[in-house]
Amino acid sequence: MAKKEVPSSIKDEALVTKRRNQMIKGAVTLFIEKGFHKTTTREIAKASGFSIGTLYEYIRTKEDVLFLVCDSIYQRVKERMEASIDPRETTIQSLVHAIRSYYQLMDDMQDEVLVMYQEVKSLPRDAQDYVLQKEREMVAMLEEVIRNSLSNSQSEQQVQLLANNIFVQGQMWGFRRWILQRQFTIQSYTDLQIQLLLEGLGEYEPFKGGA
Repeated sequence: MAKKEVPSSIKDEALVTKRRNQMIKGAVTLFIEKGFHKTTTREIAKASGFSIGTLYEYIRTKEDVLFLVCDSIYQRVKERMEASIDPRETTIQSLVHAIRSYYQLMDDMQDEVLVMYQEVKSLPRDAQDYVLQKEREMVAMLEEVIRNSLSNSQSEQQVQLLANNIFVQGQMWGFRRWILQRQFTIQSYTDLQIQLLLEGLGEYEPFKGGA
């Protein structure tokens, strides 16, 4: 799917990137506090450090800002996953490392990920499709790690479901943090999730005490 472009009247691409990054940072803070629908473009402009007139030089609508927020979050998540996960590795340890890296990323970006999932439904359909395609690409990275790390006894359907389970369990750390973070640290949460996963796969024994 081709990248969705948000029109701007400014031709300086470096300046567009700079101003939009300011918008994204300001908007995430507001969306966490107030939600997308209760946040005004004037408030986004103020949080970004410039006037409402300047804001409209870089976007057309408030939905454009939301798209930029979601697109930026997915891109950051994808880049960090690519940097920390090597799908070519072929051991159980590589799957464990991939899960640890992904869960730590979800801890680091829990506010942004929460905003994205709460508000992505407010995007137009074509923008939703583009943003969610990025999620499918990240799940596909986990699928490749699983295929390479486990025996061939798993069906393709099992691999896909397992990858989605890992993906959602990482996000759950942010979605359910009001209860989970009273009971777990990110380390203990990750350790137990890995233990349950490997036990279910019959692979936990070699990792007792060190998964």
